[in-house]
Amino acid sequence: MTTAMAAVVGAAPSRTARVVDRLLGRKLGLPSATGSYTVRRDVQIPLRDGVTLLADHYVPGGAVRGTILVRSPYGRAGLMALLLARPYAERGFHVVVQSCRGTFGSGGQIGAFAGEVEDGADTVAWLRSEPWFTGTFATLGVSYLGLTQWALLTDPPPELTAAIITSGPHDTARLLRGTGALSLLSSVGWTDAVLHQDQHGPVRASLSALVRGPKRIRPVLNGLPLRDAAQTAYGRSAPWLDAWLEHDDLDDPFWSSSRVTSALTRTQIPVLLHTGWHDLIADQVLEAYSALRSRGVDVSLVVGSWNHAELLSKGAGTIAQDTLGWLAEHLAGDGRRTSEAPVRVHVGGRDAWRELAAWPPPTDDHVLHLQPAGGLSTVTPPATAEPVRFTYDPADPTPTVGGMTNARDAGRRDNRAREDRADVLVFTSPALAEDLEIAGRPVVELQHQSDNPFADVFVRLCEVDAQGRSWNISEAYLRLTDATSQHLLQLELSAAMHRFAAGTRIRVQVSGGSHPQYDRNLGTGEPIGRGRALRPSTRTIGLGPSLLRLPVTA
Repeated sequence: MTTAMAAVVGAAPSRTARVVDRLLGRKLGLPSATGSYTVRRDVQIPLRDGVTLLADHYVPGGAVRGTILVRSPYGRAGLMALLLARPYAERGFHVVVQSCRGTFGSGGQIGAFAGEVEDGADTVAWLRSEPWFTGTFATLGVSYLGLTQWALLTDPPPELTAAIITSGPHDTARLLRGTGALSLLSSVGWTDAVLHQDQHGPVRASLSALVRGPKRIRPVLNGLPLRDAAQTAYGRSAPWLDAWLEHDDLDDPFWSSSRVTSALTRTQIPVLLHTGWHDLIADQVLEAYSALRSRGVDVSLVVGSWNHAELLSKGAGTIAQDTLGWLAEHLAGDGRRTSEAPVRVHVGGRDAWRELAAWPPPTDDHVLHLQPAGGLSTVTPPATAEPVRFTYDPADPTPTVGGMTNARDAGRRDNRAREDRADVLVFTSPALAEDLEIAGRPVVELQHQSDNPFADVFVRLCEVDAQGRSWNISEAYLRLTDATSQHLLQLELSAAMHRFAAGTRIRVQVSGGSHPQYDRNLGTGEPIGRGRALRPSTRTIGLGPSLLRLPVTA
C-alpha cells in the first residue's frame, strides 16, 4: 500500500459485521476474503451547482485491486452495504457508495431519474482528485443504480474500464409510459418507498416498505382522479409523480433529462448485464444487450427466472459471483469471468441454465390459432366462426396477478382466479404430446374491435400444469385511442425461455386491463391524472385472423 493510501483512515468493522461478512460470502458462493476493510463515513463530494453529496468509502486492508463506484438513491447502509460494498472491499477493492442528491444526507432535491448525467460526471472528477484513487474504476448496481451507470456512459470517462449493470433502465419514459398507459404500481410504489426510506434505519425501513408500503399506496392506486389521490398522499413532496401523470407523450421534452439511451451508442467498455424473465426492466436490458453486441462491444448477458425484487435475493449469489469474475478480468486484471459463454439463461419449466452464443438463439415459428369455445390449436378456425366478446368495466378493473411489477407477489403466479372472471378470455391448447421449448418474444395477433374508442388490451401467455394451475410466462400491454375501428393488433410479448413439458397445456389470456400494474383506462379519453368519469367497453375478438406465434427452438 502506498503512503497516500496508508493515510486513508476509517473505522474497522465490528466483530459481528465480520461474522456476517464471512457467512454472507459462503452463502453467495464467493471465494475467501483476502483481507478486512475500514469505512470512512459521510465523505463529502462537491458538485458543480454547489450541492454536496455524501458517500461512504470502503478501504481494503490488503492488496488493492481497483476502485468501484456505486451511485444510489437508496442509502449507504443495509443491503447497499451488505451486497454491493463489503464483499468487494474485503476482496481488495476500494468501494465508494454515494447517495444521490436529496437522499440520505446528500444535498439538493431528489432528481427522480433526472440529472444523473451531470452528477455522475462531477463524482468522477472528485474521484480523480483523491490521493488513494487507483487510476481506473468500475461501476455496479441494480435498478436505479443501473440507470446511474448508463448516465455515466453517455460520456464515458477514460478511467472507467468495466460496468456491471443489473436491471438498469436507460429510457425512463418508455419504462413508465411505453405502453401508452402509466406503469402505475411501479410509479406510485417507487415514489412511496423513496419518500419513506430514510425515516428509519435500514432494517426498519425495509420492513416498513414490505408491510406498510402496500397499505399506504392503496388509496393512491384506487383513487380518482389519480392526481388528487397522489396530492392527498404526498402533497408537494413528489413533484415527479404529478409530472409522470401529466406527460403522456414520449416525445415531450420533459422526458429528455431522464433518458440516457445515447449510452448504448457510445459505450465501448465491457458491460455485464443481469435481468430476470419476470423483471419489469427485462425488455430494456435485452435491448441494451442487442445494441452493444451489434457494435462489437464485449457484452455478457445473464437472465434468471427472477422478478425485480429477487435480483437481490434469489439472484444475489449468481450476480455476486459473476461480478467478481468481471472485475477480476476487466478491472484488477488478475482473473477471468465466470463463464466463457456470452449468454447464460435460466430455462423455465426445466430449472436449468443454458449457455448460448447469442440471444435470442435460432428459432422457428409455431403458430396456434384462437378457436371457438376457448380452444387453441394449429388448425385455422372456419370463416364462419363466431367472434367472442367480453366487457371491461373500469369500476371493477381486471386485477393484476403476478407478472412484471415491483410488488411482493410479482413474477410467476397461479392465474386461475383471474381467468375465472367474466372480463378475461382464455384460449387453451390440448395437452402437449411432447416437450416444446420457446426462446424469444412470443407474438399474439388479435382481430380486435371495441364499442368505445378508448380501450386497453392485456395479453398473457401461460402454462397450465396437470393440476390445472395456470402459470404466467410472458405478457404485453397496449393502450388504444381508436379502438372502435377493427384492427389486427400485433402484440409482441415479453421475452422468455421456457420448456412446456409434455402433458402441460399452452394458454393465452386476453383482457382489457391489469390494475394496478397499469392505470385503468377510464374509457372517456380524459387525462389519466384528472379523469373521474367511468365508461365500460365491450370488445369483440374475431377468431379467423387471431393467433399465437411462438419462437420454438430446435
